[in-house]
Amino acid sequence: MASIHKEFVVDATPDAVWDVLSDYGAVHERLAPGFVTDTHLSSDTRTVTFSDGTIVHERLVDLDHEARRVAYTVVGGSLHPAHHHASMQALAEAGGRTRFVWHTDVLPDTLAAPIAEFVEQGSVVMRQALEGGMGTTTG
Repeated sequence: MASIHKEFVVDATPDAVWDVLSDYGAVHERLAPGFVTDTHLSSDTRTVTFSDGTIVHERLVDLDHEARRVAYTVVGGSLHPAHHHASMQALAEAGGRTRFVWHTDVLPDTLAAPIAEFVEQGSVVMRQALEGGMGTTTG
């Protein structure tokens, strides 16, 4: 099984980052605008459309407000993993900043490279959105 792990520090408070991260159905508007072009939420599953046309169906596994952690799994769409589990978490960092932790486990290993590329690209967009104040309020 391949594991992809990404961490970065955001110049925003953990509560502000969690406000965006926990808005599970608004990834395209608040967390990764432009990188994610559309999100539709139906019950516990969101359909996410990425800017390159990739579409994934992600089922919510856990939304933990106390730990500021969201976990989800890909259950369909353009990617067909045998196993996929990811989590994102907003951890307090010195000076009122936030450590954003994104971890993904995936099978088969051949999906590791394309998912790692998405994580790298997405992380840049997310950091910009979170630091730029994008998504601090919902429409």
